Amino acid sequence: MALQVGDIIPHFVAKDSNGNDFDSNDYVGKQSLVIYFYPKDDTPGCTTQACTFRDQYEDFKEVGAEVIGISSDSVQSHLKFQSKFNLPFILLSDNDKKIRKAFGVSKDYFGLIDGRTTYVVGANGVVQLIFDSTSAKDHIKNALEILKK
Repeated sequence: MALQVGDIIPHFVAKDSNGNDFDSNDYVGKQSLVIYFYPKDDTPGCTTQACTFRDQYEDFKEVGAEVIGISSDSVQSHLKFQSKFNLPFILLSDNDKKIRKAFGVSKDYFGLIDGRTTYVVGANGVVQLIFDSTSAKDHIKNALEILKK
């Protein structure tokens, strides 16, 4: 069952691009989160989305939010992607797609490609916005608008 606005995000643990353990409990209760699921590292739409988050990362930090990108790519793939585009935020490897399933992120393009969905989560862990769109740039604008309110 997919998360809805008003739900509390599920607890999750994953490896970041440096191979370190990331635990969502280290963030929930302390700051807002923008968690975005994307299909694949270093593809045109995903690169546009990641670079737009990068370019506006300070705007997210100013409103007290951390940005977290999640895909099924490997830790090594994330490290290359992060280095190539100088991405300052957290990338997590969900290679078994357990986090994607826990959030209820659907597939795009007739079920062929992992979906692109962004969740804005308050410091209390409650989902404030779910934005599901193939348009990569709209995710950033909509997430920032909610966080500024």
